[in-house]
This record gives sequence, C-alpha cells and structure tokens, in this order.
Amino acid sequence: MHFNGTDIATVAPYARVDLGISQVPEGRGIFPGMTVLENLEMGKYHRKDRKSEMKEDLEKVYHLFPRLLERVNQAGGTLSGGEQQMVVLARAFAAKPKFLLLDEMSLGLAPVVFLRLIPIIQKIAETGVGVLLVEQFAHLALKIASDSMVITSGRVSYHGPAKELLEDESKLRSAYLG
Repeated sequence: MHFNGTDIATVAPYARVDLGISQVPEGRGIFPGMTVLENLEMGKYHRKDRKSEMKEDLEKVYHLFPRLLERVNQAGGTLSGGEQQMVVLARAFAAKPKFLLLDEMSLGLAPVVFLRLIPIIQKIAETGVGVLLVEQFAHLALKIASDSMVITSGRVSYHGPAKELLEDESKLRSAYLG
C-alpha cells in the first residue's frame, strides 16, 4: 500500500500518523481511565503545530461532537458504547489526518447510534480528509460513499461507484454472493 508515494508497509505504525494517516480500529480502543479530553489530547500528541491551532482544532471536534463537550471531564470507560465510538473518531480527527481509516464503526453499537455517526463521517470527508470505511452494514456505507469495493475471500469482486452498486440490487447480490 502506498500513501502519497510512500510504501506504508515499510513505515512503523506509529510513524504513519506523521504521514497523515489516522485509524479507528474495530472495538474502539479508548483509554478507559483517561477523561474524554485526555483521550482527545492523545490524538494530537504527535502534532508539532502551535497550541493555538490545537485549541481551534479541539473546538472543531466539539462542534462535530457536542456530546463530548458535555462529557469532557468524564472517564472514557464510563461512557456508553456510542459515546466511546465518538471519542475514538474525534481522537483520530484531532490528529489532523489527511486520510482516515475506519474499521467496523458499527461494531457493538445499536443501529440508531451508528446512524448518528454517519453524518459526522460525511462532515469529516467534506473537510478534505480521505475516508476509507470498512463496514458490515453495506447499504449504510454505500449511501455516503463515492467509491466502493467488495472483497470476497481476499479478492476484489466489485470496484466502482458506490451509487451504482447501491442502486443495482443484482450487481450488489452478485458482488457479495458471487
């Protein structure tokens, strides 16, 4: 895999953040004993820009996730699953990524909670951040995606416009079932 001309397989995982890549792994990965603010500060830990810019970026995070501002001093481990997912997504965004990898955002969440996260993912993409969303709820992911890829048994079974796959039930069925 290459990102901006760099083979990221040769780059240490921690150094990928310096390239502009942030990841939200499945299973959340929150720091349960740290407050919401401390979790968010971990997202901007590697940054070398001015503190004033970091403060502005935290304000952007709170604009996207107003619930987190209400919980700023609460320990991450005491939050609901949806709030924890907001924290890890906000933490990744606080790193000021150029590219955001989201793995199974819906895992362990009620569908209604995941539906609240989708517009936030769209807003992040609208800021110019590239987003790769790996998601089990294909219909929901396809509604916000511009491009789609279905991988079956390690092979690409479909690659093309998300809207085309979403609107053609036979193509969707064929991509998933062969």
